[in-house]
Amino acid sequence: MRVAVLSDIHGVLPALEAVLAEPDVAAADLIVLTGDLAAGPMPVETLDLLAGLGQRALWLSGNADRELVEAAGGKASPYPISQWAAERLRDDQVELLAGLPARQTLEVGRLGTTLLVHATPRSDEEMILVDSSLERWGEVLAGEGADTVVVGNTHMPFVRLADRVLVVNPGSVGMPYGKGGRAHWALLDGDSGAVALRWTPLDPALVGQRLVAGSGFEGIEEWVAEYVTSVYSDAEALRAFAKAESR
Repeated sequence: MRVAVLSDIHGVLPALEAVLAEPDVAAADLIVLTGDLAAGPMPVETLDLLAGLGQRALWLSGNADRELVEAAGGKASPYPISQWAAERLRDDQVELLAGLPARQTLEVGRLGTTLLVHATPRSDEEMILVDSSLERWGEVLAGEGADTVVVGNTHMPFVRLADRVLVVNPGSVGMPYGKGGRAHWALLDGDSGAVALRWTPLDPALVGQRLVAGSGFEGIEEWVAEYVTSVYSDAEALRAFAKAESR
């Protein structure tokens, strides 16, 4: 089994289209979507494209997906783009997001029992980082028996061991932190047991132009300037997210 893992698309349709066009994604036996799919500038179009994958896609819910459902139900979101996105989703799309599971488990050949979640096994918004301590990883993975754990949420790709558990974060398709001009994803190869962190090159200016033209979000130009034509570095993100661990 070869599994392509896409996380944190955040409604950035051009980035998703580019990743789905990758030969290794197109040929994958399964495409896993580990949450935070539509909270962004082109939510309706993004969910329609993902729905077109049919049985090849395995979906999970992320905190941003949950918040879209809550906002669609009348609970105001603190994020303007999420509030705007929630107000544009069709009823069937809200129902789809509301029914997504928080976790999925697969047997992926030599990678063994593979647990797939958005943030951590116990929360859809908890921060866990590549440089988190083994003690912290032990708390987060306590009681889990998986050989491999796939997470997302922090928008930064990594692979590491945490007390014999292989942990994979594919990074973000739509809002990557680190270098700009790329959409991150991962490929799990059950035959070889290999994990490849991959990225698809993007032209930030062209992606930004398409988002500005295709999204009706009032603040789209500012959003594009913050998350597309410039991006936060991994160092900036790690420093900010480390505060969630009281570091």
